[in-house]
Amino acid sequence: MDENFLLQTETAQKLYHEHAAKMPIIDYHCHLIPQMVADDHKFQSLTEIWLGGDHYKWRAMRTNGIDERYCTGKDTSDWEKFEKWAETVPYTMRNPLYHWTHLELKTAFGIEKILKPETAREIFDECNEKLTQPEYSARGMMRRYKVEVVCTTDDPIDSLEYHIKTRESGFEIKMLPTWRPDKAMAVEVSADFRAYVEKLAEVSGVTISTFDDMITALRKRHDFFAEQGCKLSDHGIEEFYAEDYTEAEIKAIFNKVYGGTELSKEEVLKFKSAMLVVFGEMDYEKGWTQQFHYGAIRNNNSKMFKLLGADTGFDSIGEFNTAKALSKFLDRLNSKGKLTKTILYNLNPCANEVIATMLGNFQDGTVAGKIQFGSGWWFLDQKDGMEKQMNALSVLGLLSRFVGMLTDSRSFLSYPRHEYFRRTLCNLVGRDVENGELPASEMERINQMIEDISYYNAKKFFEF
Repeated sequence: MDENFLLQTETAQKLYHEHAAKMPIIDYHCHLIPQMVADDHKFQSLTEIWLGGDHYKWRAMRTNGIDERYCTGKDTSDWEKFEKWAETVPYTMRNPLYHWTHLELKTAFGIEKILKPETAREIFDECNEKLTQPEYSARGMMRRYKVEVVCTTDDPIDSLEYHIKTRESGFEIKMLPTWRPDKAMAVEVSADFRAYVEKLAEVSGVTISTFDDMITALRKRHDFFAEQGCKLSDHGIEEFYAEDYTEAEIKAIFNKVYGGTELSKEEVLKFKSAMLVVFGEMDYEKGWTQQFHYGAIRNNNSKMFKLLGADTGFDSIGEFNTAKALSKFLDRLNSKGKLTKTILYNLNPCANEVIATMLGNFQDGTVAGKIQFGSGWWFLDQKDGMEKQMNALSVLGLLSRFVGMLTDSRSFLSYPRHEYFRRTLCNLVGRDVENGELPASEMERINQMIEDISYYNAKKFFEF
């Protein structure tokens, strides 16, 4: 993994080193814990910063025959967990974890050794010593990677106190909230929905007894998020919802579920369909960008879900026939003149061309790349997945208007994913130049395209 890692041609090397590598990072979708930034958290060990909450690594360890106690257990030491990870790394060859692991060691800690059982102790000790130094704190890591903006993922009932604290501290890197209202449309379990709505009532100061009351409360929270610099929303959905419904039906469904009665599948779908439109209209009114991450089957392992909860490594790619619903949803907002800037992320790569062609249906000339094909997400944020996403976008849309990469991560060591993406992008474009598929006489335009996708497109698109 030398300086020309993944860069297979001289043109690719020039594009990366002279253009992409110099660009700051705009991480417009992540799951960092805001309190850790606000408090400038000091990490106790490499295990905490690297393995804590990283379900990618846990999945690999389980697959390698490592007992759960070394993944998520409370009775094992940081060294014992790291040791088991080091045992697993040699078995991750050809998995992106192998690349990410060594990129992170190299860029964060300056370590170019291969992680394996024989090197585990010296790497663990060296990293732990460096983590005691101020420049290896949460904020220090963000500075190290030239981060300019991060957008966290936050529920409408969140106080955003740590975003406010961070801003008021004078920290030069922007940490902005992102509106993630999934729980406000999660009506599958009436008791859970009621409990959430009661919390929403409390934080908004709105007494909620009707559907209109709930929307009023959500609007107040939406306004509050905007006041704190929010410019994006995000929705984690299995599929798109676009059932036909009437206003009276939605009000009756709210009364039913809020009153403790379980809904039929049809009623659940109608309510979700209505809420997606309401949220889309709110975002349009403020000029926000709405993001949709769809296509995951979550919490497949019910035994482990009961034991560990969500986001612990038991999710997978789903199969959903959602193209017509996606089209209908976007058309509903567009017909009302309320379709805001939108980013669509699919988890199943079989939908790449579906998404890439859907974009063109709703571009309207008001904003370059108004409807975006989101970068390879989750299981697809690796070389093969990113190349397939960019190839589909190139063939069926405008790669040059792409807003680029994000980490989608809870880890302060995940910023090399931007480097990984940029190297892959430069290799893709550089190969086209070398093959004569792009004109070498137009290198000024090509250089600018690389810088745009790496940084400038996102900065302009989100108005950061």
